[in-house]
Amino acid sequence: MIKNICIYCASSDLIDRSYIDDAEKLGALLGQRGMHIINGAGNKGLMRVVTDAVLASGGTVTGVIPSFMVKRGLCHQNLTTVVQTQTMHERKKIMADLSDAVIALPGGYGTMEELLEIITWRQLGLYPNPIIILNTNRFYTPLLEMFAHTVVEKFVREEHARLWHVADTPEAAAVIIDSL
Repeated sequence: MIKNICIYCASSDLIDRSYIDDAEKLGALLGQRGMHIINGAGNKGLMRVVTDAVLASGGTVTGVIPSFMVKRGLCHQNLTTVVQTQTMHERKKIMADLSDAVIALPGGYGTMEELLEIITWRQLGLYPNPIIILNTNRFYTPLLEMFAHTVVEKFVREEHARLWHVADTPEAAAVIIDSL
């Protein structure tokens, strides 16, 4: 049963409102289910929105953040638990280790890197848990097309093209979580 969900997402405050709305909906849905969220502890962008919605809806949040980011004032101040790390690598490992599933919302380089790393870990058998890609506004469609292209060109085996689930809405992501 899934109880602890790692969320990867943007820290940008400059994004379209639709991404914020979906992050807020997802956070509320997970919080209402009593889920425990693990994220990067950020106080900006979708990380802040998801955290606030989860907490307001009855869930809990563990933020995992490198000390250098805390020193820069980037840590959310209302987290249930904060885990400080020395490096980004340590941060990602702890986030994965604490989770029963991953949901990737839209984001920039960091989010993409986290998503690709956890997919790779799953492919290698290092992360056995489900991965869900929330495809708000078809944000991930070009990446999903690239993933399909890697299979067509034989860089990735066909069975590894099914290492994740795709949800177009927060509600669909919650249904996937409920079904696992």
